[in-house]
Amino acid sequence: MSPRFIDLAVAIENNIPSDPPNIIPKIAYTDHSVGANQMKLFFPGATEKDLPGGLGWAVEEVTLSTHSGSHLDAPYHYHPTMDGGKRSWTIDEIPLDWCMGPGVKLDFRDRPDGHRVSAAEMEAALKAIGHKLQPGDILLTNTGADKYWGKPEYLVRGCGMGREATLWLTKQGVRVVGTDAWSWDRPLPLIAKEFQQTRDPSIIWEGHFAGIEKAYCHIEKLANLDKLPPDGFTFCCFPIKIKGASAGWIRPVAILND
Repeated sequence: MSPRFIDLAVAIENNIPSDPPNIIPKIAYTDHSVGANQMKLFFPGATEKDLPGGLGWAVEEVTLSTHSGSHLDAPYHYHPTMDGGKRSWTIDEIPLDWCMGPGVKLDFRDRPDGHRVSAAEMEAALKAIGHKLQPGDILLTNTGADKYWGKPEYLVRGCGMGREATLWLTKQGVRVVGTDAWSWDRPLPLIAKEFQQTRDPSIIWEGHFAGIEKAYCHIEKLANLDKLPPDGFTFCCFPIKIKGASAGWIRPVAILND
């Protein structure tokens, strides 16, 4: 039986409201006609007759953040230290064996936008699907935010994971987690509004800052999690190797043996 592959990535697209305005990806496309002119300069004396159909190469120039599109955050993104004082790993230092393993999906689409998922909710959701976490499991949370991808409201959709739930997962031996929302934490604009009202610093980026205590990586901006079973699949998320970076782009894939 051949394995079935499910693409869990969002595409990096030009100038869509997938991020705050200052980090929205931009793509400049050079088509085959313009590419022909470039090739004629590269090969002095060449004319359109020397090129197939008079056409040349196609090339793109991309301006984006390491946190654009589906990406894996390294502990360095959260803080300069991890595991209680050790130097945080950058994305090029993440062990590759962390990036492939048994996948588990929890469905939190019934939670309201901005809801903080607790450790108790994690335990209940795992019990409901009959799965006991094992070291090396990669846990994915389906919030439903991906349905708003490419729209301004994407930034404020979905529930998020706080410090308690994140540390509970790491204590079970989970080293990589993921979400279909813009952030592993609750939507930042909603946290900011709450902070203005309460002045409670513990709510600021609490899921991310949990990595100061226990190293872990999380994936943001996944898609198609609704197409996955709760467990029984292999998940892969190898990051692009960017020296000293806080994150790297991934092509996340679930492999099912139906």
